Amino acid sequence: MKILLDECVTKHLKPHLNGFEVFTVREMQWSGIKNGKLMSLCVSSNFDILLTIDKNLQYQQNLDKYPLTIVVFNSYTSKAEELISFLPAFREKLSKFKKHKAYVINKTC
Repeated sequence: MKILLDECVTKHLKPHLNGFEVFTVREMQWSGIKNGKLMSLCVSSNFDILLTIDKNLQYQQNLDKYPLTIVVFNSYTSKAEELISFLPAFREKLSKFKKHKAYVINKTC
């Protein structure tokens, strides 16, 4: 599974997503690209998931246009230690994800 970490997600989350093919926006040289264009690039580059903390993205884009899964970690910070706490819930729900949909993930306590 190929995952793109949005610009607002720290690159320090990447090592904690073992078992996945993970890239950052910066690694892809897509820094500064707006969400619609970014989602198109994700699709053309065969990404399965765009992982973000941008809670508005799912409302700003027509997800029907993009065969991509948007995953939003319901976090107010991009700190790795905070985002890591969302990973158990992310992994638990992963098999139920569908393209053209957005999923908000809350951390497990």
